[in-house]
Amino acid sequence: MGDSNSQRSTVLASIRMSLGAPSSPAGIEAEYAAIERSYKCKGTLSEDALLDLFEDRLLEYDAGVYRCSASRIADAVEGILRKRRKSGLAIPAGLSREWLPEGFGFTDATGLDAYELDKTEGLLSSCTVAIAETGSLVLQNADGQGARILSLVPDYHLCVVTASQVVETVPEAFERLAKTSDLPTTFISGPSATADIEMTRIKGVHGPRFLDVLLVIA
Repeated sequence: MGDSNSQRSTVLASIRMSLGAPSSPAGIEAEYAAIERSYKCKGTLSEDALLDLFEDRLLEYDAGVYRCSASRIADAVEGILRKRRKSGLAIPAGLSREWLPEGFGFTDATGLDAYELDKTEGLLSSCTVAIAETGSLVLQNADGQGARILSLVPDYHLCVVTASQVVETVPEAFERLAKTSDLPTTFISGPSATADIEMTRIKGVHGPRFLDVLLVIA
């Protein structure tokens, strides 16, 4: 990952030099800071309106949305799994065991390859941040989320999102991600779908066909 970033920085610095732009880190930082930002950077919605917007966007994407209190996560997960007729899910390392209801089989997804993940009934994970305006979940290679492959291969994904993780705008999300920007990051906006082939909508091409979000209200 470090080598890749270094090579990318070298290429970008070369492009900047050819355009007559500053190539030193200090010059690049100053150039970036000077960019006019007239777009909306900060949210203005109340917490209730923010969560309603997030839910509305998810529903538009055909995702399932559920709400529960922090003390009822396991009960809510159980209800969702029974509704989906799941007997268990794969889970990334570091996921809270308090979220797992009894009577279901949860498989440690650490080290599973694409073939093994494809044979699971789906994935249960957390996220780093969620964006209300775009209805997006942002996952990173971190505890409770795992490697990117976990959110791309399984046919079903259940993501637990706390109210405090939801921001209104994309710029606010990037502020949250600044300290962990070196981690592999995946943005998910609804179940995977594409209409590139003959304008026919096909689900599950590059991610789960079915997405549920459990929104935890304090």
